[in-house]
Amino acid sequence: MSPPEARAARGGPSERNRFARLLFAGLPSGYDRLAEALSYGQNGRWRRFLVSRVRTGPGERVLDVATGTAAVAIGISRATGSPVVGVDQSEEMLRMGARRVQDAGLSGRVLAALGRAERLPFADASFDAVTFTYLLRYVDDPSATLGELARVLRPGGTLGNLEFHLPANPLWRLGWSLHTRFVLPAAGRAVSPAWEEVGRFLGPSVRDFYRRLPLPDQLAMWRAAGIGDVRARTMSLSSGVVIWGRKSRG
Repeated sequence: MSPPEARAARGGPSERNRFARLLFAGLPSGYDRLAEALSYGQNGRWRRFLVSRVRTGPGERVLDVATGTAAVAIGISRATGSPVVGVDQSEEMLRMGARRVQDAGLSGRVLAALGRAERLPFADASFDAVTFTYLLRYVDDPSATLGELARVLRPGGTLGNLEFHLPANPLWRLGWSLHTRFVLPAAGRAVSPAWEEVGRFLGPSVRDFYRRLPLPDQLAMWRAAGIGDVRARTMSLSSGVVIWGRKSRG
């Protein structure tokens, strides 16, 4: 992952942006290992399914927004041969991603750009596919952000997203609630104060997001942004969801 290739994003970060940046500032060194442990190994499975929805080739460009430590960007480049640009507002995450990209031997194919999803520093229709992961809970206006992601996607290109999900089944939701309320904070506390903060934050964050934007409303939001054939697959007892679709050509 080389230094940022794009111009600086317009406008300053919101309070929600700044909170997300601070929340993740202390996590990069052990982020992937601990994310797997705290999700009982499901985080990687969800990411692999998201990658499988991207059908591009070596000559087509992919944008991965909220790229973090570049796990999805690396997966896409390996699976498709496409060059990938990973965007994130966290310099700490991008630095860790750069090391992972180098270790994967993909320094020439996976690049980095420091920026925010709300104001992407790219021209219209710049990419053949756009992916984003655990993003919309951290922006003030999910609908406008989704429109910005669609803006840089060419007509006919794939938009894909991975996010946590709130199980509808009462028994599964009870297990999810116990896990996020007690297990995650305790496990995070055993690692570091930064991980304890994430452990305490995650459950309320996901519950609030689905209170504001239930999955059917999210799918309608995708269609309003010009994304057609929108599909969603919930995974791991509905604790994760991958959404994908194609930008309309008309």
